[in-house]
Amino acid sequence: MATIKRFEDLEIWQEARRLSKEIIKLSRSTDLKNDFKLREQIKSSSGSVMDNIAEGFERDGNIEFRQFLSTAKASAGESRSQLYRLFDNDYIKQDELQKLASEYETLSRRIANFINYLNKKDFKGTKFRHNEAET
Repeated sequence: MATIKRFEDLEIWQEARRLSKEIIKLSRSTDLKNDFKLREQIKSSSGSVMDNIAEGFERDGNIEFRQFLSTAKASAGESRSQLYRLFDNDYIKQDELQKLASEYETLSRRIANFINYLNKKDFKGTKFRHNEAET
């Protein structure tokens, strides 16, 4: 496994970005463009997934990173729930709902797996290196 030096290297961030772009496309190409509140809500939650992964990574602390990953996972769930609202309001068809909801569910599972991986690591983060060198 290659060393991850930037959040852009994380596959979960890349996937969250791809899904966020899908939501933005929907918001421009369907009647969702006329539903300001729901459009902005789903764009915000889908963007929050990638943003929380990035922010947590940049915190340079394993505990904080896991907390932000947990928030990212919750935002993926929120986005998935909002997809049902899009479907219920006839902005998307059943097949689009199933495809995107499944992709968000997979992303949630991958984020959870990454959290579990970090739970097993002793690495605390770069901001703790100075203190560890003194002990």
